[in-house]
Amino acid sequence: MSRISYDREASVVLIGLQRPEKRNAFDRVMLDELAAAYTRYEEDDDARCALLHAHGEHFTGGLDLASIGPEIAAGKGLFTPAEVDPLDVGPRRRTKPVVVAIQGYCFTIGIELALAGDVRLAAADARFSQLEVRRGFLPFGNATLRFPALSGWGNAMRWMLTGDLFDATEALRIGLVQGVVPPAQLLAEGKLLAARIAAQAPLAVREIRASSSAALAGGAEAEASRLYPRARALMATEDAEEGMRAFVERRDGVFRGR
Repeated sequence: MSRISYDREASVVLIGLQRPEKRNAFDRVMLDELAAAYTRYEEDDDARCALLHAHGEHFTGGLDLASIGPEIAAGKGLFTPAEVDPLDVGPRRRTKPVVVAIQGYCFTIGIELALAGDVRLAAADARFSQLEVRRGFLPFGNATLRFPALSGWGNAMRWMLTGDLFDATEALRIGLVQGVVPPAQLLAEGKLLAARIAAQAPLAVREIRASSSAALAGGAEAEASRLYPRARALMATEDAEEGMRAFVERRDGVFRGR
């Protein structure tokens, strides 16, 4: 059975971690299938937002170190450069948004997949741990790059330097997640949020992500000079014309990505 499920509901893609008998721990097959799913989403012009979720009680128990550890030590990466990197650090990165819905255990690469997402929701039963330090190595997905920027130095160090477990309430406090919901409502709430994003003008969504990412990577001043060019390019699109008509007519826009 596939370790990653892939479904599309209208313009929302559902990407599911599907190895519940192993707490969705990532082995090589699962890593490869996840990258393939992200690549499929990126290349589907009709897909506007993805929801990364998990089957079973837990989001993921982390990497299956018995199978992946020796590969990394020997020089192999988690994902191949030819496909979209779900951790958003490799040479090929997605341009479209991902919402992440987290329940149960969310350990190591689980947190890093969440950090690579754009908006994150947690079930009230979610438990988090960036526990690599307890095994004698460092997070090598993206946590050292993004956790301090997202949650602040002290908050990130508190959890990365101890590997301690923290709950959904703490994840919300430090900005790791943007909402906490009852476990039974997690998937439905994630779908609603993804559909809300997917309903917006897709070219504008991409430019907002691109501008924000560029500002984080290169600094706000460098990106400031590109704001007007980005805005002017969007103003020339059919979607912008539709947005203005919708404003005048007091209705929601119907956007086509043109």
